[in-house]
Amino acid sequence: MENIIKILKVGKPEKKIKTLETLHNTNELKILEQIILRLSDDSIQVRGEAFNALLLNQNQISKILIDNLNSSDKNIRGFTSLVLANRNEKSAIPEIIKLVEDKHGMVRSCAIGALGHLKAKKITNIILKLLSDSNLEVQKSALQAAIQTDIIISTDKIKEMEENADLQIKNLLLKLKK
Repeated sequence: MENIIKILKVGKPEKKIKTLETLHNTNELKILEQIILRLSDDSIQVRGEAFNALLLNQNQISKILIDNLNSSDKNIRGFTSLVLANRNEKSAIPEIIKLVEDKHGMVRSCAIGALGHLKAKKITNIILKLLSDSNLEVQKSALQAAIQTDIIISTDKIKEMEENADLQIKNLLLKLKK
């Protein structure tokens, strides 16, 4: 176990990836903590493999994941919310909702995306607020969440968004109108 932890902490990205590929079923707390820390690794491939290891883990790891929604690291907060959503962990919804107020746009975007994926109830006001977020990615995630949860957006708001929308937002707005 100490060797695994050392590799995850200081190993080369290729070595970290190979190790993470073998850890999708661990329930060792110290190893799980290291996997979660890799969600903020410099290497995008390592982050992706850490995400997969947590997503595919069949053990009861939801509590440790939910606890990490309070991490001081924005990547861990954001990506953990997406792991929980992809694990269909509806019990995490109240904690994920807290992240829609995060100071980092990436975390807000992940949080509203997670809530949409989980088809969270009673998030209409959150979605409507985030449609006006200063961060374009948050707006896109809020639109996608509105589509996933069948939230109705006023025609005035749709027109307002269409005025300065990029192609991705325009495509999402078309889906919303259907």
